[in-house]
Amino acid sequence: MHALDAHLRSALVAGSLGSSPASARGGLDVPALWQLFEAQATSRHLDFVARELQQAGRGYYTISSAGHEGNAMVAMALRATDPALLHYRSGAFYVARARQLPRTTPVRDVLQGLLGLADEPIAGGRHKVFGHPNLSVIPQTSTVASHLPRAVGLAVALHRAHRLGVDCEWPADAVVVCSFGDASANHSTATGAINTAINAAYRDLPVPILLICEDNGFGISVPTPDGWIETAYGSRPGLDYLVADGSDPATAWAVIVQAVRTVRERHLPVFLHLRTVRFLGHAGSDAEISYRKLREIEADYGRDPLLGTARELVAAGAAAGEVLDRYLMLRAEIDTEVDRLRDKPGLRSAGEVMAPLAPRHPAAVAEATYPLQSPPSSRPRTLAESINATLGDILAADQRVIVFGEDVGVKGGVYGVTGGLARRFGAARVFDTVLDEQSILGLGLGAGLAGLIPIPEVQYLAYLHNAEDQLRGEGATLPFFSRGRFGNPMIVRIAGLAYQKGFGGHFHNDNAVGVLRDIPGLVVCCPARADDAAAMLRTCVAAASTDATLSVFLEPIALYHRRDLYEPGDNGWLAVDHGDPAPIGEARRYSVPEPALTMITFGNGVPMSLRVARRLANRGIPAEVLDLRWLAPLPVTDLLAAAQDSGRVLVVDETRHTGGVGEGVIAALVENGFTGQIARVASRDSFVPLGAAANLVLLSEDQIEKAALELSAGDPDVHRLSEDLSGKEAR
Repeated sequence: MHALDAHLRSALVAGSLGSSPASARGGLDVPALWQLFEAQATSRHLDFVARELQQAGRGYYTISSAGHEGNAMVAMALRATDPALLHYRSGAFYVARARQLPRTTPVRDVLQGLLGLADEPIAGGRHKVFGHPNLSVIPQTSTVASHLPRAVGLAVALHRAHRLGVDCEWPADAVVVCSFGDASANHSTATGAINTAINAAYRDLPVPILLICEDNGFGISVPTPDGWIETAYGSRPGLDYLVADGSDPATAWAVIVQAVRTVRERHLPVFLHLRTVRFLGHAGSDAEISYRKLREIEADYGRDPLLGTARELVAAGAAAGEVLDRYLMLRAEIDTEVDRLRDKPGLRSAGEVMAPLAPRHPAAVAEATYPLQSPPSSRPRTLAESINATLGDILAADQRVIVFGEDVGVKGGVYGVTGGLARRFGAARVFDTVLDEQSILGLGLGAGLAGLIPIPEVQYLAYLHNAEDQLRGEGATLPFFSRGRFGNPMIVRIAGLAYQKGFGGHFHNDNAVGVLRDIPGLVVCCPARADDAAAMLRTCVAAASTDATLSVFLEPIALYHRRDLYEPGDNGWLAVDHGDPAPIGEARRYSVPEPALTMITFGNGVPMSLRVARRLANRGIPAEVLDLRWLAPLPVTDLLAAAQDSGRVLVVDETRHTGGVGEGVIAALVENGFTGQIARVASRDSFVPLGAAANLVLLSEDQIEKAALELSAGDPDVHRLSEDLSGKEAR
């Protein structure tokens, strides 16, 4: 028996709970007090059982909610239709919310998560999370504070969705509740999200969010300075700050009710500083005694929230023995449930594990793809013009679609790509945001939960890197940890890649796409031509609508306004959108009869390779070009077919030599049995400098042509050609 358990039992046996006048109960009647105690005690026993299961080799998760059980009062003050994005110490909240609805099984739910069982109702054994669609609990993983931007986004999007007449899962007066720890409150993700909430409220936008900082005084072993949370958040204009002691229901209940009422009635953000205590250390492997004195740990037992609730029950007339009996009965019920689950299976195959990652229903996506505007324009367009026109068509066709980001509204984007859309569709559909990429993506993730189809813009690829976890840790994981019940139907437009003239430097010429290609389930597309951009954007939006697909739409800046291909004035890079489809994972092939060489490329590499192919043709070497278009998933079937037709492949990769797209292309060819010759040219492993110096590290057409000539001549050392661009001399 753990010392914490023994302390509570002995206090109940001895009746040494302290005194509390009945008048101090703050509105919690006796049935509500029993409801509170049962939720708290159930959560506490589940924490003990988690450690026992782990020691027996059956359980896999031991971050406890012990000491935080005061959050059960928050659940009781809210409705079961209020969406909740919860801290990982929210066991009592989960149990209390489940008890608000009939036919729920919170004990079984949590145990199935601890045991990694495939029947667990939200993550299906993939991770221990608190979540359930029927309880409006949206599962969150343990990345520090990463769920706050999504929570703020959902709060902002709720009113917008109802205003636009979009079918939303939650009612118009719903309160979004988001809990996090005192250490997490220092994270840039938290501070940015809370700033965004205040900023939106300052602009008179509804932001019905209850932010709960569960302050136990520690971030693993690092203490939070006394008074820090109040100093940081207690006097922020536009943010109501309330404080309550989660160990004392007599005083906390009224404060919690006030916090919920303020959010629901005024649609403004409220910061509830809920003082808690942490028992059982950070997690099962945390040796708390290594950084805290034993007497300090034991002194905290007097702040046990279960003792606080028991004290109120006894003050209301219950016997201490009755409270103890209920406590022991709840443990017996949990033990019985553990026995029932003894032989239940976990996940049994890789396919079963990965099933929620990236559902693909191409026929349904094709059916859902938006048609061209009527009548379609026959005017050839640039890449930027095509994206603008397609966004307009999609906005006109689907009221769920919203477009937003820094400068996308009145200005129309720094490159004019969203020009005129705000005037056509209004500020509810096309709008500017704060300058914070984490918050921009979080707004999109939240909007997707509210039933909208968000198309946020990140102004430059280099600016994405401080917000990547919103895609990796939040966007990609939500369907994985909810068995596909919740998803992120979002298309993130990003201006990127290099070769931009007159506006150089690595912030505006960033070719680091490797960080996107390794995110499971994420679709990464890169259109090079105007007609491809239109078709691919329609596909991404249709996939978001049909499969809740999360896509990154990478737009080559240097091709935005490109008109010519071969000669000045030839208009060879303009294109007409004829409404042709572009299914996910299908390449575009620029074929020639009996090719001697296939150049596989994407983005800026497409016009570069086409120009090289023309020069090769003048030498009597027929070369075709395959535009991947989709960087994840790669169009393996198409690139393998093109490679086999010629038997010689030159991978033309404008990204970096190490970690670039070309590595994946070569691996796909080799793993699928291609036995022909392969060479690769890529940019150097360098950031992009200003001015003409950029040409020293970026892939050039001369380098492509040299490699193509050597490959077509059957050079036996062709596999070493890529060394030329990694700082070594070519052989």
